[in-house]
Amino acid sequence: MIGTDPLEAALRLRRGQLVALPTETVYGLGANALDGAAVSRIFAAKNRPSFDPLILHQSTPERIFAYARRVPEEARRLADSLWPGPLTLVLERVAAVPDLVTSGLDTVALRVPSHPLIREVLEAVDFPVAAPSANPFGFVSPVTAAHVGEQLGDRIDYILDGGPCRVGLESTIVGFPAGRPTVLRKGGTPVEEIEEVLGQSVDVRTYGSSRPAAPGMLTHHYSPGIRLHLAEETDRSGTAEHAVVRFGAPAANAFEYSLSESGNLAEAAQRLFTVLRLLAAGGYREATVPLVPDHGLGQAINDRLRRASQ
Repeated sequence: MIGTDPLEAALRLRRGQLVALPTETVYGLGANALDGAAVSRIFAAKNRPSFDPLILHQSTPERIFAYARRVPEEARRLADSLWPGPLTLVLERVAAVPDLVTSGLDTVALRVPSHPLIREVLEAVDFPVAAPSANPFGFVSPVTAAHVGEQLGDRIDYILDGGPCRVGLESTIVGFPAGRPTVLRKGGTPVEEIEEVLGQSVDVRTYGSSRPAAPGMLTHHYSPGIRLHLAEETDRSGTAEHAVVRFGAPAANAFEYSLSESGNLAEAAQRLFTVLRLLAAGGYREATVPLVPDHGLGQAINDRLRRASQ
């Protein structure tokens, strides 16, 4: 069922049901994070491995920090400057957070999203909402309610339609291993912006762990189900067998797709998962996809493309 009523979504969450929720990044598959049975339904619906932790969402820093034992000064500065927004902080967890949410880790991932509809939902419930992306595990993240319905519609009790996601990439994740700010996943908040807020450089950890320290750190992810060839540029044309994706140029025929004709990284981020879905639905054997300039949001776009091509 697809609807637009945040109070209906909140009511269903209170009943232990699964609700797809719009955020500024991608659509999340939400459940009461303190209800172990409800959280287990997330893993079952997504076919998500239990060793991949979830992100908790609430409407204000104060409400979400209630689930952290200690909040480093750097974390508070990031929250003050960048929340609500596409940033997740990984902090020491309190005992009330179920082990299933954290995959048994001593830390928990926390976020305050900015989409107005999910914020209404969060204001209406007295618990944090666990919400990984609302798609089968390993596949392309959804950026519209229709995407959610296509892939998980029969496994979800309610889909809250908030229109297309503004950012289109998952949140950047920052943790504090050994007390040092560290980017655990590149995403909708550029690394440069985090460093500007903190007034210092940050470490960037690569993905690939079989026991990830945060959500979205596995090597193979975001797959459209066909072979992707990554290239700085290409002079080939798209065909019915081999699609071509452009950046900074228009699509030349029906077998080509453009992330951004003008070379705008924000537009490319917003369109990335939609283009990957078009490749998946197009009947192609393979596709050539460009890497974009590796700065700002480009770092997160290239990260997703590399993992989709594994």
